[in-house]
Amino acid sequence: MSPGPALPEDDPDGTTVLSASDVARALTRIAHEIVERARGVDDLVLLGIPTRGVTLAHRLAARLAQIDPAFDAEACVGELDVTMYRDDLRRQPTRAVGVTRLPAVGIENRTVVLVDDVLFSGRTIRAALDALGDIGRPRAVRLACLVDRGHREVPIRPDFVGKNLPTAQSERVRVRLEEVDGVADSVEIAGRAEGDGSAR
Repeated sequence: MSPGPALPEDDPDGTTVLSASDVARALTRIAHEIVERARGVDDLVLLGIPTRGVTLAHRLAARLAQIDPAFDAEACVGELDVTMYRDDLRRQPTRAVGVTRLPAVGIENRTVVLVDDVLFSGRTIRAALDALGDIGRPRAVRLACLVDRGHREVPIRPDFVGKNLPTAQSERVRVRLEEVDGVADSVEIAGRAEGDGSAR
């Protein structure tokens, strides 16, 4: 999911709003909320939305297995590419197509938790729901995101949120994860001098 326009790699104006320990605590809390709402882990599967949503899905799965050892973190995690379901393909025709990997246990009649890093306009999640509908029929679909920055353009609301982060449209949010970015986990926000990048 898009956090808005990307921050330069070394943006001196970026402010860290979540540290590595904050991210860890947020994911642990989300995992407990998922188990509580599902009343167990029996039919849960996680689908991460590339790129960082996949990493977050694997981290959440590890926490779910700690909460309930009956949860198979390897068999119950997958990733869902939404590229061909996006509504901005005509404006960005060079977007690379990714890979969808379904969990080994499948998604039929299961509670699917979509996992993404930043929820912004909601258009990526709308695309994810369309993609999901083409590959199976879950019993229920939930949404977990690390950051909800607002500015929704479609009627989508997350079920599990690590941090609600009120932002201006002109601000940018960047999530960094060690596995993807090679640096300590963090969430940064910065103002944008000019332009009006795309929403997601």
